[in-house]
Amino acid sequence: MTSDLTAHAVVPRTDPLRTHAEMLAAEAQEKAYQRQLQLEELSSDLNSAEQRVRTWEKVHGLSLPRNPEHPILDLIAIKTRLTLQEVLDVQRSDAARRAALSGAAKP
Repeated sequence: MTSDLTAHAVVPRTDPLRTHAEMLAAEAQEKAYQRQLQLEELSSDLNSAEQRVRTWEKVHGLSLPRNPEHPILDLIAIKTRLTLQEVLDVQRSDAARRAALSGAAKP
């Protein structure tokens, strides 16, 4: 008869222990992979204009400028493979959403 201890014995670890440097390298590799995925989402035809702009904001840690004549809008359009008009449409949608929220906040 086997005791409970033997039945639930811990299986020895077969993969070698990773060094701190190896763990850091693995984390860096994972971050690079995630960034690559975000960059692919940035210009994917499977994503809407709004999704692409939101991904651009996330990748760069910036918000879409509110000024419709801001020079970076051209770059956003290029990086997201959108037309400038599509980027401006997202910008107008953001402005309308902000206006609706600020109007709802006032009694």
